[in-house]
Amino acid sequence: MYDVAIIGGGPAGVSAAINVKLLGKTVVWFGEHDLSNKGALAENIKNYPGLYAITGKELMWAFKNHAESMELIPVDEIVTGVYGKGGKFDVLTKENVYKAKSVILATGAQSIQSAEGESRLVGKGISYCATCDGFLYRGKTIGVYLTEKKYEHEAAFLCEIAKEVYLFPLYKNCEIKGDNVKIILKKPTAFLGNERIEEIIYAGGKCKVDGMFILKSAISPAVLVRDVRMDEGHVWVDRNMATSVLGVFAAGDCTGRPYQYAKAVGEGNVAAHSAVEYLSKL
Repeated sequence: MYDVAIIGGGPAGVSAAINVKLLGKTVVWFGEHDLSNKGALAENIKNYPGLYAITGKELMWAFKNHAESMELIPVDEIVTGVYGKGGKFDVLTKENVYKAKSVILATGAQSIQSAEGESRLVGKGISYCATCDGFLYRGKTIGVYLTEKKYEHEAAFLCEIAKEVYLFPLYKNCEIKGDNVKIILKKPTAFLGNERIEEIIYAGGKCKVDGMFILKSAISPAVLVRDVRMDEGHVWVDRNMATSVLGVFAAGDCTGRPYQYAKAVGEGNVAAHSAVEYLSKL
């Protein structure tokens, strides 16, 4: 059982992880080993105090070195759900279940917005993990939404076991082929169904399915944490970075503008202190 689970490898996640450890609490931190690929693309950062005109790549390298010097290594697993249970949380990834007393969301701004009906139908035919739930759809008709080429191996696995696959790649030159695969170069806009998903809606068409797999690197906080309050696509927080769910905090771009490194680092610091204060009251 960890004291704090931190989801996100960007500036807010790094800051939260460092401060939680400095405050003497145990932490499990989820993110890519190279931290934020998006952050590394910044050409010239001029508003980070003390580091004038640093590049995003240089800043991510400094963050990574700082974290590693404190023996903080992010767990490179995609979190697919956070479930509260008796004052504790189960943090689910595609590979494992981690238990924590509190959670800090530092998932960044969502570049790929959830489609209508997605959050409502998660666990009701919509899944984010091919290897976890694929066997449930052997011989059935499914949809697969691919946001990045690196997930093609998961999609290929699904194509091998499903009867029919509607494949929605969000990039060019998809290499998955098969007699049972129909590639649709459109983005799903809505998922319909009552008790379970029944239909995928996309620009200019629709298709009936038994299940839907959405393979992407970041999942909306509204999907990760049920009942978390959102405000115009961002996680609502108070001045202590507390969300509407007791024991869950948020920091960085996921809480709204401005999307700035300095703002994210500051919020990560506040979220860490607030989480530790929450722990002291348990």
